[in-house]
Amino acid sequence: MTPKQPFKVLILCTGNSARSIIAEYLWRLLGKGRFETYSAGSNPAGAVHPLALWVLQERYNIDASDARSKSWEEYKAAGTHFDFVITVCDKASEACPVWPGQPIVAHWGSPDPASFQGTDEQRKYFFVQVASQIYQRIALFCAFSDDKLEPIAIKRIGEQFKIAGVAGMPR
Repeated sequence: MTPKQPFKVLILCTGNSARSIIAEYLWRLLGKGRFETYSAGSNPAGAVHPLALWVLQERYNIDASDARSKSWEEYKAAGTHFDFVITVCDKASEACPVWPGQPIVAHWGSPDPASFQGTDEQRKYFFVQVASQIYQRIALFCAFSDDKLEPIAIKRIGEQFKIAGVAGMPR
């Protein structure tokens, strides 16, 4: 029996300087090898926000010094196939391109900590709040067993919801 390949996850944001970087590294921590995670942006800032690195180190003991802000075009041009594509900002969700292989796409919007204005302490607190929100979402996602995460299984679950008339879907 061949070992199962990790699920490939791409987290997208506009600037790829804070939220998507935080999500990428938290997913690596929480996924415990079950996921191969990447992040990118539609209009990369060119640098990772220092408070994104700070919150990962101080709150989660994650060294993200190798993180870099990059364009989603890197992955599009390479034809990289992902199982899941998660947008973490509204602008990236609106501009999200079509990805090869028909990955499951979801939007987990969070406020932009990089644009938050305030004192240094207020800005740090805001980064902590956003990182905590992202952490909780990823932890819930990682709680699913592999068989529940298989894209085919997820599509079947969606079809079952349609059949059962769940969430306002007609029978």
